[in-house]
Amino acid sequence: MSKTFPLHPKHPERICWGCDKYCKSDDLQCGNGSIRIPHPCEDFGVEWYRHGDWSGLLSAKQKQEIARESNPKPPATTPAKPHIKLPLAHKK
Repeated sequence: MSKTFPLHPKHPERICWGCDKYCKSDDLQCGNGSIRIPHPCEDFGVEWYRHGDWSGLLSAKQKQEIARESNPKPPATTPAKPHIKLPLAHKK
């Protein structure tokens, strides 16, 4: 596909996802059938791209983003501050 396929479209039910034209659901132009092709999130849920092989549909940048989401880096731990002993003031 020449366009970047959206992972989370706002209103997937309004568009036919069968080709690069992304026609309105009530004005299909591609002749890809007589019905609207649903977005995968409508069939498989919000995290549709995590299950199955969508490699032909997603761009390299999207694949990298998904990999970063699924393998988050552990939070950086800061070394503990050394305990500092201050001398007590002597009373006279």
